[in-house]
Amino acid sequence: MAVSVQALVREVMDIRQASEYLGISGDTLYRYASEGFVPAFKLGNRWRFKKTLLDAWMDEKSGVKAAAPVAVMPKQKKPVARAR
Repeated sequence: MAVSVQALVREVMDIRQASEYLGISGDTLYRYASEGFVPAFKLGNRWRFKKTLLDAWMDEKSGVKAAAPVAVMPKQKKPVARAR
């Protein structure tokens, strides 16, 4: 049961992969990246997109609230009675 590498969504995507993932044209995504509308970075002279940042950006734009991290405080130890 071989899985095609192209079928897997990569963490770092190029324009073509990211535009397919977002369902928009490559030209539109290139314009959005150039204008700073979508989270992207340049590697050399080519735009790259991190899947996790795109997912977080889509959640933010669609009004989905991310779960707030829960702070876990360590239990305070009770004082130990002094030995006699």
